[in-house]
Amino acid sequence: MSQAVFQFSSSSVSLPMDIIKSPVKSIFGSQLKSWEIEQTQMRYLDSFKRTPTLRLKALRESAGLTQEIIDNPQKSIGTIEKGSDTFKEMRHRFLSFKKDKYLENLKHYQTLAKGQAPKFMVIACADSRVCPSSILGFQPGEAFVVRNVANLVPPHENGPTETNAALEFSVNSLEVENILVVGHSCCGGIHALMSMQDVKNSSGSFIKSWVVVGKDARLRTKAAVSNLDLDQQCRHCEKESINRSLLNLLTYPWIEDRVKRGTLSLHGGYYDFIDCTFEKWTLDCSRHASKVDGEYSVKNREYWS
Repeated sequence: MSQAVFQFSSSSVSLPMDIIKSPVKSIFGSQLKSWEIEQTQMRYLDSFKRTPTLRLKALRESAGLTQEIIDNPQKSIGTIEKGSDTFKEMRHRFLSFKKDKYLENLKHYQTLAKGQAPKFMVIACADSRVCPSSILGFQPGEAFVVRNVANLVPPHENGPTETNAALEFSVNSLEVENILVVGHSCCGGIHALMSMQDVKNSSGSFIKSWVVVGKDARLRTKAAVSNLDLDQQCRHCEKESINRSLLNLLTYPWIEDRVKRGTLSLHGGYYDFIDCTFEKWTLDCSRHASKVDGEYSVKNREYWS
């Protein structure tokens, strides 16, 4: 049921002065008699009845909803039933999880209730087709996960975001041993980045303002494969942006320090959901690691198919 919203202003209603001057504290105190309360309520009600603006404001929303149901009852009922079916299925999944996993591993979940100690921090895309837990089999308590559009990591100088807030907590508080940035095929965020005509003018769009974080990956992609069509450029950039994010991780002093001490490793991953393959590599930050174009090389590259 919709709620009526009443807005009182000098242009819409004129209330009796004795109502306006009535002290608020008397309504909550013990001095106001019951007949006084009734009289006050009646005067408000009378003002409301005599003011069409207020009546229209109060009835507009509820009348609109009622008319919609009258005009198309099957659509309204179908929408309600569809929503109900969706949550029935969700309820079934939750109860199955409780029965088959939670209660079967009760001791483990009771331990998790006391605290978490994941070994992995995962940065993945918000794309509904790319769920790290489903793809890589992470179980509750194994990975601290943050997901954003195009799985980007902004450099430290860009200031606070939910992504580096999650990084700070996972590295400094949870002391994870691995950070894994997972990109994927057919990424809409990367497509938006590669389709931008001017990365310097990203105002007016939340998406553009965010994906411009990957502008370095875009520049390197344009320099390397500008002769290819847009889809092929996007595929190249999907992987290039992962490496840019890995390098951006090193702009955070507390990440760089742990990497140098060997207590934290940085990994990249690329999930191709067209043929269900996965590439994995690790940023080589050792003292003797060779660098390409002044940047770190990778090691332990694997291809899972």
